[in-house]
Amino acid sequence: MAGDTGSKDEKEARTLAIALIVLVVMLIIGILLALPMLADFSQTYFAPGVGLKDSAIMAFISTILVLIVFAISAGDGLIGELQFMLVGFFAFFVVLWLLIAWVF
Repeated sequence: MAGDTGSKDEKEARTLAIALIVLVVMLIIGILLALPMLADFSQTYFAPGVGLKDSAIMAFISTILVLIVFAISAGDGLIGELQFMLVGFFAFFVVLWLLIAWVF
């Protein structure tokens, strides 16, 4: 009986090794077949986008529009809040500028 379990374990180990080798070979073949599609995908979606100059223009326009909305909604306190709006403008502009250049 002891010899029977040893040969059974060897047979299971051999079957498992063959299955793993087949799986690895199929995975490698799948990756090699997918390389042209991956190259096309990366060329399309990871192409250079908006630079710092273009993103600065976009950030400036969007910052002006958002702060106009904020100023209109502030109502009577517009003159008293001007110093805070200027600081907010520059902070918001810099954040938007860098995020637009990074994301797009």
